Amino acid sequence: MITYYNDRAVQVTSQAIRVADRSYPLATLSRVWHRRGERSWGTVAGRGAIGVALIVPLVAAGLGIALALRLHTTMTMTVLIVGCSVLVGLAAAPLADFLLGRLDMSYSKGARALEIWAEVGGRPTLLVRTADALKFGQIYRALQRALEAAPRY
Repeated sequence: MITYYNDRAVQVTSQAIRVADRSYPLATLSRVWHRRGERSWGTVAGRGAIGVALIVPLVAAGLGIALALRLHTTMTMTVLIVGCSVLVGLAAAPLADFLLGRLDMSYSKGARALEIWAEVGGRPTLLVRTADALKFGQIYRALQRALEAAPRY
């Protein structure tokens, strides 16, 4: 028996695909396809919040500098306001690295659920549903390889 994919929830072998506690022999799968599910608006909103969190410190720094130059205060006060504004802008750098990592991860996971379907005994059956695009691709390709290698009678 050849194992094409294996994790805690899904196993694709040369004989069957096992999902959680269910097993589907490859010989019983007559047609396999995939489709995208509904968009997760929570994920989209999370991406927007990350974008706002990236921009807010820079906008605050820019407004602080503009305010310092617009106000007619002493040179010391102007330098103090500009300095604080620059520090706020610089404080965004470590935060930006973290937020950009989260943004990148949200695109890796995807905003839609991805589903693998098959006809089992003539009935459409949902085999796998995940929002993880990388995992979905690995499972779907493993299933394709297993089906291509399986003998057909």
